[in-house]
Amino acid sequence: MLTTLAVENYRSLRRLIVPLGRLNVITGANGSGKSSLYRALRLLADSARGGAVAALAREGGLPSTLWAGTKRGAGKSPAASLRLGFAGDEFGYAVDFGHPVPTSGLGGAPSMFARDPEIKRECTWAGPVLRPSALLSDRSGPAVRTRTADGSWHQSVNALRPYDSMLGELADPRLAPDLLRLREHMRSWRFYDHVRTDAQAPARSARTGTRTPVLGHDGADLAAALQTIRETGDPGALDAAVDAAFPASSVEITSEAGRFELWLRQPGLLRPLSVAELSDGTLRYLLWSAALLTPRPPALLVLNEPESSLHPDLLPPLADLILTAARDTQIVVVTHAPDLVDALTGAAPDHRLDVNAVTLVKDSLGQTDVAGRDSMLDEPLWHWPKR
Repeated sequence: MLTTLAVENYRSLRRLIVPLGRLNVITGANGSGKSSLYRALRLLADSARGGAVAALAREGGLPSTLWAGTKRGAGKSPAASLRLGFAGDEFGYAVDFGHPVPTSGLGGAPSMFARDPEIKRECTWAGPVLRPSALLSDRSGPAVRTRTADGSWHQSVNALRPYDSMLGELADPRLAPDLLRLREHMRSWRFYDHVRTDAQAPARSARTGTRTPVLGHDGADLAAALQTIRETGDPGALDAAVDAAFPASSVEITSEAGRFELWLRQPGLLRPLSVAELSDGTLRYLLWSAALLTPRPPALLVLNEPESSLHPDLLPPLADLILTAARDTQIVVVTHAPDLVDALTGAAPDHRLDVNAVTLVKDSLGQTDVAGRDSMLDEPLWHWPKR
């Protein structure tokens, strides 16, 4: 389980170190930095798949993503490094992105990939805090050293290109067994962000069905995911979730020539409603049911504004779904809905879970802080690797 998330110089996150628990609720006013924190977590996950540099390039490169303000108590000194990291019960990881060194392309012309940041530093370590004795792998520029299975160090001088992460390139079970375990752990993280529910949404069409333990990010396989829960997951939890939101209603999945379709049967109606007839809020709630009741829980599940399109009456059932899922997986919920925060924190004791509620605020310099934090002494212990 992750215990600390650290971000430095990413958009409004000048320096943010946040403690994490089993269930985490990140809230705050519009513009307080919630979306930046969500995107920082996604960038960390992208690092495990070799996609963080490309993701930053799509955002406009470092010039568009770096903190643009001044340092507290200092003169004008623009940031030159974007740093992301986390620590957990077993492993910690940190990556440092910097401006690219000018290079030439074919024929000596300047490279067209000037938006690609370079990875200047990467480290992994055992335990919650970076210490020299806890290092498992250490990358500086193209050079990297990894701790092998017998505890010795394996050195590679020119092992990595500036845009490749060691998580994707050096996860060798013989030379870097811990790096491989960490990579697979991070690749299991799951993110859901504003799944479409409009009239043309993929979830509103019948699709060829196959066993689907993990709901796709576009929701196209919703019917198959719900049927998978019925056959290999917890059908009782699914029925309870639907009944809690829509009393005396039930979900039916039909198959014609291998194409699955979802229907909602409600009291008082002579026929079930097809998925094309459902309201945006009803469809979104069913999508969250499929995502949260997955028979294959991830190590980390991150939900961005799950309250969107939902009627306030659906927030308590959604909170119960989230609390049920938190028994099997670590969850981060990013929300601007106080009613959802209240529903989660109010129901948590009944589920025997502690909710880690973090409220983000902007200070006078425009940078994101945690509300109620008086000084750096109130934040978790964290050390960045030095260049």
